Amino acid sequence: MCRETKREPAWVSAIRLAMLEGRVDVESVVEEANLVAGRERTVRDVLAKMCDRRLLRAVDGAEDAYVPGPVLLESDRFDLDFERASDGGAHRWNSAV
Repeated sequence: MCRETKREPAWVSAIRLAMLEGRVDVESVVEEANLVAGRERTVRDVLAKMCDRRLLRAVDGAEDAYVPGPVLLESDRFDLDFERASDGGAHRWNSAV
């Protein structure tokens, strides 16, 4: 399996947690993305890259903990109905039905 298909669930989960929970760390991303044990280093790398790209901002004094960065905060996604976001790891919007 290529490296990017292993990283994509971590990216999606980190963005979802940042937008809905306001805080992201390695453990929460592993749980949210339903990753197998041993992927913590990959998640740590993904979160660091997201911080480099200003999607996330590191929390002072906390190791591997992040909050939404300026790129996410300044996006135009805040008019979406986040009440319809799924509670599961499928990252699909709940249907209106």
